[in-house]
Amino acid sequence: MTEQKISFTSKDANLVGVVRLPAGMKDHEQRPAIIVLHGFGSNKNAENVLGPCAVLESLGYITLRFDFLGCGESDGTRGHLICMDQVHNTQDALTFLSTHPNVKAHQIGLIGSSFGAAVAVYTGAIDPRVAATISSGGWGHGERKFKGQHPTPEAWAKFTAMLEQGKAHREKTGQSLMVPRMDIVPIPKGLKRQIVPGSLQEFTAETAQSMFDFKAEDVVSQISPRPLLLLHSSVDSVTPTEQSLEMFKRAGKPTDLHLFGDTDHFMLAEGNQRVWNIVKDWLHQYLPL
Repeated sequence: MTEQKISFTSKDANLVGVVRLPAGMKDHEQRPAIIVLHGFGSNKNAENVLGPCAVLESLGYITLRFDFLGCGESDGTRGHLICMDQVHNTQDALTFLSTHPNVKAHQIGLIGSSFGAAVAVYTGAIDPRVAATISSGGWGHGERKFKGQHPTPEAWAKFTAMLEQGKAHREKTGQSLMVPRMDIVPIPKGLKRQIVPGSLQEFTAETAQSMFDFKAEDVVSQISPRPLLLLHSSVDSVTPTEQSLEMFKRAGKPTDLHLFGDTDHFMLAEGNQRVWNIVKDWLHQYLPL
């Protein structure tokens, strides 16, 4: 395997990533490639990025992983994540990768987990250059997702009050109100090990509002006739499972939905063989080497 540290420009900022070529590639050989997107406030070295990269490379795909604007080694204001900026980042990553001498420019797919999955679906919908899209534990409707993550009346009142406080703070001071990570997206204690070193622990209230307003399900039908694969835990302790169910209802063909009873939210980091068997078969059909 050959690893290349790269950078590219997006939103007038420098984003840092890694391109990896699978073992056995010849100097002038071209192959399909897959961009692997990280989750909320995470970075390119998270297990649910490195794990998929390793599997995809073992299958023979070129991979690109990178830090979104404001995350990891990339430029940008720490903790200020605006969903459409991340979509823009992904489109610029696609532009960069399409010029790589070993990449088949018309055979580039996206795979993302959670926040990265929502960005992957939206990008795949609005950018016809995306050849195939895989969403793991993703979401399509920010407000409904947050209601599932803050399910009691008290928790929902606290969350929506935070959004209002953020707007008031910005109007009064001209600065962003910073909010703890778990006040935006609660994660059960047993899954917190998946929050890798370097992950952001505070975010602007504008970040939460951006996620609240983000609706990938409104555009998911535009992916068709290109393929879409939706993966979700049947009982997801972070992102409500209904999010993938609703996207499946709205998507065109060909779209596949798989629910797994023996996984949780970070399934791509778990190395679950059933999950990867389905991904491998799907790629063989829709993004063949």
